[in-house]
Amino acid sequence: MRDEQLLRYARHILLDDIGIEGQEALLNARVLVVGAGGLGSPVCLYLASAGVGHLVVADDDTVELSNLQRQIMHTNDRLGLPKVESARQAVAQINPDTVFVPLARRLDAQALREQVAQVDLVLDCCDNFETRHAVNQVCVELGVPLVSGAAVRFEGQVCVFDTRLATSPCYHCLFPQGQEVTPTNCATMGVFAPLVGIVGSLQAAEAIKVLSGVGKALVGRLVMFEGRSTRWHEVKVPRDPECPVCRDRAEPSIEPSAKA
Repeated sequence: MRDEQLLRYARHILLDDIGIEGQEALLNARVLVVGAGGLGSPVCLYLASAGVGHLVVADDDTVELSNLQRQIMHTNDRLGLPKVESARQAVAQINPDTVFVPLARRLDAQALREQVAQVDLVLDCCDNFETRHAVNQVCVELGVPLVSGAAVRFEGQVCVFDTRLATSPCYHCLFPQGQEVTPTNCATMGVFAPLVGIVGSLQAAEAIKVLSGVGKALVGRLVMFEGRSTRWHEVKVPRDPECPVCRDRAEPSIEPSAKA
């Protein structure tokens, strides 16, 4: 680690749980972020500031005026730019050492598999169930941890799915595909501006914990936040032994105590 990096990440290094070893793990990490909007904004900014070495960010949208109410990575002078290009500029201003790979497109099944195969962790910051299930499917197949977040109106939630662990559920265990679920998105239902910051920041924290091996990640636990009353609620999410997505996965490669 260079002298400049020792200074930049000093407050992490001073934490016994992280230290030099944990910070070097972050510097060597490669992460895929699916979505560069409300959740992707704090995720990208905090992961870059924390020293994650490689960020691959996929989003096929452009910056619009209505985004600026909550998507803090984007600015008025970048209206009309692809969100991933706006994100690249924002990340470069915070940490020029972070290698940023912009993917200005929606990832099809093959492209998604190619990208997930190259990373250590995936963050689901998208806004639709179809993409969430596609990302989950590939993460289970390739044994890559997934940090999932969602936020709409005044409600948000975060969960970690790490199917390297024998007891970890997958996203399908929690929200089975094909189940009758009413589509929700902020374009039609609205969203409390700070909510995406709260949820996205928690996603970033969980990602950093998993990558550096710190603490107890939200594996098998769904944390929900209600903004009107400022209340947190946690529920256990068991693995479904009959889940068609994760029931036949390979034997776990790490012990539960290592990351959860």
